[in-house]
Amino acid sequence: MALMVSPEMDQTDLIKIDRKEVEGNISQAFEEDVDQERSPSNLSEPIDVIEQTEERNYAVNCDKINQFSGPYAGMPKEVLLEYSSQICYRLPREILFWLIIAATLVLVACTISIIAISPKCLDWWQASPIYQIYPRSFKDSDGNGVGDLNGIKEKMDYFVGLNIKAIWISPVYKSPMKDFGYDVEDFEDIDPIFGTMEEFDSLLKTVHDKGLKLIMDFIPNHTSNKHRWFQLSRNRTGKYTDYYIWVNCKSELNKTTSPNNWVSLFGYSAWQYDEVRGQCYLHQFLKEQPDLNYRNTDVQEEMKNVLRFWLKKGVDGFRVDAVKYLLEAESLRNEPQVNLTQDPSNITSYNELYHDYTTTQVGIHDIVRSWRHVLNEFSTEPGRYRFIMTESYDNGELYKTMMYYGTPLQQEADFPFNFYLIDLDKDMSGNGIFKIVDYWMHNMPEGKWPNWVVGNHDNSRVASRIGVLYTDVVNMLLMTLPGTPTTYYGEELGMENIHVPEDEIQDPFGKFDPTQNRDPQRSPMQWDTSANAGFSTANKTWLSIHSNYMTVNVEVEKKEQNSSLNLYRELSFLRQKELPIHRGWMCYIWNDTDVFAYVRELDGLDSAFLIVLNFGKASVINLASKVPYLPKEANARLGTDSNKKGNKVQTASIVTSAGEGLVLEYRTHNPVHNMVEFKDKCYISQKACYLSSLGLLYKNC
Repeated sequence: MALMVSPEMDQTDLIKIDRKEVEGNISQAFEEDVDQERSPSNLSEPIDVIEQTEERNYAVNCDKINQFSGPYAGMPKEVLLEYSSQICYRLPREILFWLIIAATLVLVACTISIIAISPKCLDWWQASPIYQIYPRSFKDSDGNGVGDLNGIKEKMDYFVGLNIKAIWISPVYKSPMKDFGYDVEDFEDIDPIFGTMEEFDSLLKTVHDKGLKLIMDFIPNHTSNKHRWFQLSRNRTGKYTDYYIWVNCKSELNKTTSPNNWVSLFGYSAWQYDEVRGQCYLHQFLKEQPDLNYRNTDVQEEMKNVLRFWLKKGVDGFRVDAVKYLLEAESLRNEPQVNLTQDPSNITSYNELYHDYTTTQVGIHDIVRSWRHVLNEFSTEPGRYRFIMTESYDNGELYKTMMYYGTPLQQEADFPFNFYLIDLDKDMSGNGIFKIVDYWMHNMPEGKWPNWVVGNHDNSRVASRIGVLYTDVVNMLLMTLPGTPTTYYGEELGMENIHVPEDEIQDPFGKFDPTQNRDPQRSPMQWDTSANAGFSTANKTWLSIHSNYMTVNVEVEKKEQNSSLNLYRELSFLRQKELPIHRGWMCYIWNDTDVFAYVRELDGLDSAFLIVLNFGKASVINLASKVPYLPKEANARLGTDSNKKGNKVQTASIVTSAGEGLVLEYRTHNPVHNMVEFKDKCYISQKACYLSSLGLLYKNC
């Protein structure tokens, strides 16, 4: 039987009919009749009436709907649409929709604003000290007396404990070892004395798993004379013919007449006659280290491919060795003598000439920029920036070193090594240290990142150079100055040089001039009190262990509250934790014969740090009278004497003994860098301000 729908039926009647259908009170035939008669053609008139009624009396209709049980599970689509189209349901839904849209837009706008005002995050090479490992001397894992890659891997937790995020490994390439790895036979292989390529890959994976970065030495100036390129070049084979710098020269009765007066760093002529080729080749280092010819574009491409080889493996950066020697003057002119009265035939030492034609030639920076471009190819992935630092001893010609920072438009190194603190023993005083620090900061290009080096494999250890008494205060200086500190292995312990008898010298430089021997600062790392200081199980190590290893070692110093190691660790964590020390302003406030003092502070933070370092004799200074608004008291956060940690220090009478350092924390709303009298004594590399209400950094402040 068909259901008749009359014009007088209102919306309520229709709903009742639907309820009965669902409850099974009508037959299937009746359902089909209802479906048929509800077709748009049959219901056009009633639906019009319903819509008009809804528009006029939606509140009443909602009440009518609510008289029944309301929406129910399993309702037909038509009923659901009837309910959902009512204003009392539709209006809240639309309000909620537009509120979500508005909130999303606000969140997007806030995110964009925060990104726009936020300063650039410091990268991994800025966030941590860089720890230099001399692989031969760090840890021997196979008992042959020489350190290796697996030994470094074994000690990975040591770096984590010191909060070290980046390690730099001196050369491990395949080499005849005439210069302990700086004479490379194959740039794409590991020397067996250190391990295998598989062991290197395993080390690299472990480094990354621990959250660290690995920096390798890149040695672009020369190769070993055993390198395949040199063997092909000396035989004039194809493109390799001009891979090195060859010139005509005379050789008679085992005596070579050199084409000019150039001298190698290791002494005597920089030219070596090759009998196979019948010419001389240039070597600015050992005769077994022929210089590459960087005026040959094939050589430049070869070395870029070397970088790509290691970058593809996942290496995070490079330290570029001896960069200033890459190019020589094509004219081959004689270099000027330092002593004009000296007989030219008697010149045998590198220091007897001015090296105007063999260092820092035009074109070097184009080469460095090309390497930066290669690293940029591998720096597109977030968090995988590839780092480059350059080594160039420029002997007081600081402008030459600063050029390796590049220009605002042409980036080169992330920073060139700053070696000037290596000379701190020449004027060991508060004034002397101030001059060295200010020399770099005053000349560094605006916005660039500073760095500090006190020791490395080429220079005497800090404890031997300036005395054990001052080891800790030097580490405190490194860790609290702005920029990236570089620590040579063992300096965190206060290790000293060993004594090497002249007949046991292994360093080729030391064999030429025993007074310049570099073996003493390369002795094995002192891990514990066991045989060979825990470095090796061998009967004899490649260099001897220092006799003080029973007291100066990792195991002992970990347990001593007032040890150099524990102070270094605390300084490392303090540097990371405290924004003023990590990336804030530095302002010099005091320097005299004994003391060098400076402030580290950040705009927006009321917490500031006063660093007081004694490089002379016992002293008492009054900083309260020197710095306006300086609080009367400051809290000792750290000190070379751990017993003073947590003490209150009177700023009008700060007492320090020889070699003592203090990191004092105080609160102020008057930062030193805003004071007129200190305007020219304050520096910051990447300015940022702290918004305490939101706990974030912002720029343009």
